[in-house]
Amino acid sequence: MAWNEPGSGNRDPWKRKNDSNEFEAFLRKLREGLGGLFGGGNGGSGGASSSPPFGGILLGIVALMMVWAVFDSWVSIDAQRVGVVLRFGKFDRIMRSGLNLKWPAPIERVIKVETISRQTADEVRMLTKDENIVQINFTVQYQVVDAQKYLFSATAVDDTLKQAAESAVRQVIGSSDMDQILSSHGADIVGETKKVLQGTLDGYAVGLNVNEINFQNFAPPHEVKEAFDDVNNASNNQKQAINDAQAYAAKVVPIARGDAARILAEAEGYKSAQIAKATGDAQRFSLIEAQYRAAPEVTRKRLYLETMQQVLGHSQKVVDSGNGKNILYLPLDKMKADAAAAAAAATGAAQ
Repeated sequence: MAWNEPGSGNRDPWKRKNDSNEFEAFLRKLREGLGGLFGGGNGGSGGASSSPPFGGILLGIVALMMVWAVFDSWVSIDAQRVGVVLRFGKFDRIMRSGLNLKWPAPIERVIKVETISRQTADEVRMLTKDENIVQINFTVQYQVVDAQKYLFSATAVDDTLKQAAESAVRQVIGSSDMDQILSSHGADIVGETKKVLQGTLDGYAVGLNVNEINFQNFAPPHEVKEAFDDVNNASNNQKQAINDAQAYAAKVVPIARGDAARILAEAEGYKSAQIAKATGDAQRFSLIEAQYRAAPEVTRKRLYLETMQQVLGHSQKVVDSGNGKNILYLPLDKMKADAAAAAAAATGAAQ
């Protein structure tokens, strides 16, 4: 019978049933299924109870799975961590801080990894380049920069870093002298140790970055500390003696050089004066010779008088040669006056 024939009830194949009735039927089946799943009864005719159908149980399970999937699809990552997303156990992506969306488990799983700075400390005893024993306490501050490598490149990354740090410290300390280590207090070897450690970690590809290395203590072991202190004291005494000698040399050498320069200058002055005096005397002799050749008698007389004046000019004796004979006079009054003046001067100086 055709759909539009009389008596067919105008059944239109393009017209669906009432949507409201279908939705109410779905809700009723869902309610019945949930009620049966959790032990509820299904009211029937005459008040008799019946077992829930299998379809109701399946609908209840599906509903619970949908609710669980909605709540399991969101992951909150704080600012100090990153999330490593595994899809069916294989790395897929990195989640940053904030609220992130993912597929529910077991499709995707998130492992949270801290990216804040971490610290490890250790104490080692080792030999230096000059075969001395030194005990060192050190700390290493590091952080995770690649969470994927941190999780999957090694089984115990933190232990690997600790062992690599000890190896780097031994390498650097073993190539340094004890005096160099103690005198610098580690300032010169920190950078080298950090460089060696970071190179080792990069070779392991563990996703770690070394922020800072600190050396807290450089000291010999207590078994040899007394002997080591004796060696240090002897070394310090040697340095003190060298410094004193250098200070004395710095004080004496300039004085000696000054004295030498002064003596040399005086010698040069004396030399110049003697040369000038000899040159003057020679010129004077030449002039006197010329005058003597011109007037020998007068020149001889003048030379005699000048010589006597130079010889007797400061003498207390008087020589009179007026009558052709040399007569010596002593000026007692003048000598007495000079003696009194000298005594008065001495008395004044004593007071």
